[in-house]
Amino acid sequence: MHLGKILSFAAAAGVLAAAVAQAETELTVYTAVEAEDLKRYAETFNQDHPDIKINWVRDSTGIITAKLLAEKDNPQADVIWGLAGTSLLLMKGEGMLEPYKPRGVEKLDPKFVDQDDPPSWVGMDAWVAAICYNTVEGEKLGLQPPTSWKDLTDPMYKGHIIMPNPNSSGTGFLDVSSWLQIFGEEEGWKYMDALHQNIARYTHSGSKPCKLAAAGEIPIGISFAFRGAKSKAAGAPIEIIVPKEGVGWEMEATAIVAGTDDLEAAQKLVDWSISPKAMEMYNQGYAVVAIPGIAKPVEHFPEGLVDAMIDNDFEWAANNRKRILAEWQKRYDSKSEPKN
Repeated sequence: MHLGKILSFAAAAGVLAAAVAQAETELTVYTAVEAEDLKRYAETFNQDHPDIKINWVRDSTGIITAKLLAEKDNPQADVIWGLAGTSLLLMKGEGMLEPYKPRGVEKLDPKFVDQDDPPSWVGMDAWVAAICYNTVEGEKLGLQPPTSWKDLTDPMYKGHIIMPNPNSSGTGFLDVSSWLQIFGEEEGWKYMDALHQNIARYTHSGSKPCKLAAAGEIPIGISFAFRGAKSKAAGAPIEIIVPKEGVGWEMEATAIVAGTDDLEAAQKLVDWSISPKAMEMYNQGYAVVAIPGIAKPVEHFPEGLVDAMIDNDFEWAANNRKRILAEWQKRYDSKSEPKN
């Protein structure tokens, strides 16, 4: 074969091989996003990046956080897309994240962006604590609807409350860490001691207490507001109560895992994760998103909830996470559901 043809054939083969390699880029993405939303996340991302395949590893916040920490010296994930901000702060402190300033980061509300330059993580959306109260079951039992966190310690609610375990659930941890901030450490633990007397059981999912309340299996589920709004829109006889002391909240955030073999693809995913298109997608599951002005009003989302969000000290929550979870486990884990 003529040398020129050989060279052009080799060049073409090289281009083809590169295209195939690009088409087959796979990212292992760790997430705590609700399982029912993962397909939609991947499909929407692939509309713009069909050359990157996402392989999900999904579990509750506590499990994914523990898995990432256990793999610190031999990371298996490329990207974390949708994990509690406090978990990512913890990993940043352990040097596990690859700092990266994604395109469009200046459009985000500053509280959704790591303060370092370049940032180690960026926020996507926020979920906010609330009480899901089944009015039909409450009336059957002769209960009065609670108006505050403190109300939940009233003996009339004994055995009628379910909440998430903070060791498994990001919602559970935001509840516990916010009570310790609202009431102070000493009074916060006293509050949880009293609340524990009324708890039927602790779940390993943040949405489950509201789902159970919506189904009439329990009158009161401590959960997050959007899940309540979704259940109410589907016809469940529930009220979403905003406790008057204020409510804890947490953000879902995204980061690149240090040491990824696919840094360029990981950067593309993080760029996309904070795009307006991604924010519109998050707004289907969250009422608060990181780019101001994008979120559309959510049907049945309780009035005043955003104003009730406490000034959450995420650094404190992350730095004290291990101690808080150990103390909670020692005191209350006897009522936790068995893990699957």
